[in-house]
Amino acid sequence: MEGKKVYKSRTDIKIDGVCAGIAKYFNMDPTIIRLIWAAAILFAGTGIFAYIICMILIPREPELMDHTGSGYDNQYHN
Repeated sequence: MEGKKVYKSRTDIKIDGVCAGIAKYFNMDPTIIRLIWAAAILFAGTGIFAYIICMILIPREPELMDHTGSGYDNQYHN
């Protein structure tokens, strides 16, 4: 069995989909993750660097494929 992986979201993107991907991984509301990240940026100042690192390191969510090989839009086919 393959373990759970974190991916950047393809459908819920404000900047690069990082917060939505992390929220999906932890089964949380993306708004909560965005607020936590904003607080880290405002109060600690290191949140922006962590976000940039996540943008680089976290892969984009894979596209779903149908039987013909064309990609489905994840927004409509979860």
